[in-house]
Amino acid sequence: MEEPSLTEWVVLAILAEGPAHPFAVARQLSRAGELGQLLTVRRPLVYRAAERLTAGGLCRPDHTEPGVGGPERTVYRATSAGREALARWLSEPVGRIRDLRPEFLLKVRLTIRAGQSPLALAEAQQAALAPAVARLTAADTGGDEVSLWRRHMAAAAGAYLADLAAHLRAATPGDASGSAGTR
Repeated sequence: MEEPSLTEWVVLAILAEGPAHPFAVARQLSRAGELGQLLTVRRPLVYRAAERLTAGGLCRPDHTEPGVGGPERTVYRATSAGREALARWLSEPVGRIRDLRPEFLLKVRLTIRAGQSPLALAEAQQAALAPAVARLTAADTGGDEVSLWRRHMAAAAGAYLADLAAHLRAATPGDASGSAGTR
């Protein structure tokens, strides 16, 4: 399977929390859902994601249950290969400042939902983007509106990551690695 899309990773993360049918996953990714605040995904795309994840061996159909006023619903479960791939993806910082939202924020939220501290991810993200943040915040914009925008976004990203890491360190006293505890 090629690299899963952001939607597929999020669907897999929800399935790793516990077996679910795509209709229930789609509710979490609706505008009113907790994760939908970060990434809104329509129901047909959630069903497609479940099919692609199944084809890639990252999840599998577990059982069916009666639908409410409709056909039976297939409940999916993450496979061990899916859980391993998900753990790797959740620990990897994003490569660009513009990917902090939504991908990095989703990784933080999903890590917390899994009962883990995202401190190690936040610190890795800070380190990964530090050169870009330093370069962009030091850049002379020369009046160019796009460069000025990038400089301010880089400064905001750097400040956000520093604040997030400090907040997470305070929430996990005595564990500087971020490997245990949650907010």
